[in-house]
Amino acid sequence: MRVLLIAGGWSSEREVSLSGARGIRRALVNLGHEVADLDPAHGLGSLFDAARRADFAFINLHGAPGEDGLLQAMLDVAGCPYQGSGPAGSYLALNKNASKAIFRDRGLPTPDWEFLPRDPGPAFAPRLPYPLFAKPNAGGSSVCSTLARDRDELACALGAIFATGAEALLEPYLPGQELTCGILGDEALPLVAIRPAGDAPFFDYASKYEAGRCEEICPAPVAPELTARVQAITLAAHRALGLAGYSRADFLVRDGQPLLLEVNTLPGMTPTSLLPQEAAAVGLDFDALIARLMELGLARARGEA
Repeated sequence: MRVLLIAGGWSSEREVSLSGARGIRRALVNLGHEVADLDPAHGLGSLFDAARRADFAFINLHGAPGEDGLLQAMLDVAGCPYQGSGPAGSYLALNKNASKAIFRDRGLPTPDWEFLPRDPGPAFAPRLPYPLFAKPNAGGSSVCSTLARDRDELACALGAIFATGAEALLEPYLPGQELTCGILGDEALPLVAIRPAGDAPFFDYASKYEAGRCEEICPAPVAPELTARVQAITLAAHRALGLAGYSRADFLVRDGQPLLLEVNTLPGMTPTSLLPQEAAAVGLDFDALIARLMELGLARARGEA
């Protein structure tokens, strides 16, 4: 097929997107497809022409545009099938405040939070106790996510977030085991246990993308009961948000109880990223995973999924 590979964009995760796209391109070529590239940062205006020349689009964007549903909506207008979720589910998952409200409404365990749509000013006192996390309400890769131990650190963290024009979300700092679980089709994949190295207090940007900064174990060495519970919550969250094809949910386990942090609709797709590791654990190498995601996307376009 003629595949339009969409990567880059203008979010803070641009370089992560481009890095993953290199492996995806190799996989697409290995699978016998003809690949054309489009970077929305430079070619968004040509998307419709490029999409109508393609049989399929593979989106590898992180943050907005991409995970916010914009590209999916435009591809729908162009009549070009793509992998993963549609515009509505993508937007709901990217917006942490909205997705956590859905999780709570569906009875899925998620940490308490406080949403700040704008800078509350120097007199602000959070409802949550210190220490706490401050993070952009829409974004990933732990960019601008900061552990704040007191009022001064919180003011600095919020200043960095609001300087980018983003909304902010506060969550309590809850030490515990970090797990992640992917969905492929309508099945949950094996879990990955994440252990940041050194003195990193959480799975931050450096831990995710610098060699040797964390240990990732798949399948996670946890009790079968915990694995089953995390997988069930992941699948329930995937369905609650109206997602399709694939996703990946991040968890914190505290006192044996999993807490759902967020769901990613376009998870990292380098061959060593978390979801590809989970797929490998069930016998799907990277090329086979890319092929499966395309199959699911085509089935969705035909109304079969």
